Amino acid sequence: MQFVVERRTVAGRAALTVRGELDLSTTPQLEAAADEAVAGPDAELVVDLTHTTFLDSSGARTLLGITRKAAAGGVRLYVLAPRSNGPVRLTIDLLDLGAYVPLVASAGEIRSTVADRDAGR
Repeated sequence: MQFVVERRTVAGRAALTVRGELDLSTTPQLEAAADEAVAGPDAELVVDLTHTTFLDSSGARTLLGITRKAAAGGVRLYVLAPRSNGPVRLTIDLLDLGAYVPLVASAGEIRSTVADRDAGR
């Protein structure tokens, strides 16, 4: 499968949908797209890994970097990685990446997180 980063919307938010293998050779494409998105006008960004077929340690490191850049730019970030995506979740869980990046398992969690925040919870 060819690697591509698509600009879309997920749960009504700007999103970067990653298709293919996120590894050492493809992380620069995601980094460039994320840098552009974080510098843009949107206050929230979703990195959607639903269609990502593989995630290695360089991909995980890139997600950490995007998290830092988003925080520095005042952008609320969500990393969408469904539990059904075994190859990606394996790496995320082994590295305990959810402790460092704002990980959600479904678009519904993004909506409920925003609703909780707006309700002052």
